[in-house]
Order: sequence, then structure tokens, then C-alpha cells
Amino acid sequence: MKKLLLKLLPAVGMMLMLTGCPEQPEEPFIVERRPHIAILVAEGFHDGEAYMPYGYMINQGFEVTVIGPAIGPVQAYNSDFTIGIQRTVENVSIDNFEALIIPGGRAPAELREHPDIVEFVREFNREGKVIAAICHGPQLLAAAGALEGRTITCVSGIQEEMEEAGAEYVDEELVIDENLITSRVPGDLDAFSLAISEAVIEDFDDYMETVLPPQPGM
Repeated sequence: MKKLLLKLLPAVGMMLMLTGCPEQPEEPFIVERRPHIAILVAEGFHDGEAYMPYGYMINQGFEVTVIGPAIGPVQAYNSDFTIGIQRTVENVSIDNFEALIIPGGRAPAELREHPDIVEFVREFNREGKVIAAICHGPQLLAAAGALEGRTITCVSGIQEEMEEAGAEYVDEELVIDENLITSRVPGDLDAFSLAISEAVIEDFDDYMETVLPPQPGM
């Protein structure tokens, strides 16, 4: 609808000129901005834990960018699926995104070996932005020092590792602790994806209220 209206604007303007309508003061045109989500992957990611949140966010109308250590396709460890990394962390800023999703699989163990990626996650958490990690994803949160005093969940195989990083582990499908959203396994993806969407919408609305003054009549 918006694209159609933009195409019609020149024609409408010409009609107003030809019919002699009085000139109206020009109002500022506000371009609608969509929430922007980053999905952080590497070789060995879990296919469902990347693709299901990706599709859910797209269906919500969000913009999604896949980021990682190097641009190009990476292979899932549990299937023949691949996903294309579009940007490296050196080429993006945390200011570009409202949320960061960290799928599980073997990729988090790979990602934590990259100091620039660990620092990106650390800074994302320091700013209080939404970070959602599932399965082995919290391994990267541990490497970034983001788990001290936090309550999370994860795949049970890394429970001890997360507790050593300072986290309190609970065995639930979804745990939300301030800006951190965590889940355990692919069976939790429905609740995980919904929680991300709700958190992003809430934070994004709060952000837009700070950058756009209330409009007349609203």
C-alpha cells in the first residue's frame, strides 16, 4: 500500500495544480523504520535453531541480517543445509540492531575463538540490548562474561560449564532475565521465537518514542 501511494503522489500533485487548489504547507515525511535483527552463526550451526527464528522474524516484518566470522555460506552440522553470512562483525555496529540471536550446534564453540566476535557480544550485552541464545548458544555468552549472576537455560550438556561462568541454570523451555532470552533445545523454538519478537517490539517502541516526538492527534 505504501509503495502504491508513493507512486501516486506525483500524479496527485499534478491534479492539484491543474484544479487550482490552494497550496498547503509541506509536512515532514517520516520513513517507517523496521526492527533489525542479527543472527550470529559459524560453521556447524544447528539448522532449525537458525532458520526457524530467521523465518519467524521475517514474518513479523523485521529486517534480518546473518553475521559471522567471514562472508559466505556455512554448513549446518546436523543436515545438508547451509546459510549465507552476509556481514562480518567488523562491518556492523551494535547500533545497527535491536536484537542478537545465537543459534546452537557446534558454531558457538567456534565463535568464541574469535576475540572480535566475543567483544561484539560483550558490548551488545553491556548496552542492554536483547540477546537470545538457544542450546549451545550460551557458550558464547559465557565467553563474553555475560552470565555472572544471571538465570538462564541451555542444553543440559553444558549446564556445568554455564554454572562455572556464574549463571544459575534452570531446566525450562524459556528463561528471560532482563535482556537475556534463553532456551534449551529445538522443541523450545516456538516459545523462544515468540519471546524474541515480543521483546524486540517492546524495546523498539520505547526507542521510537525517544527519537520521534508525539504527532498531532496521537
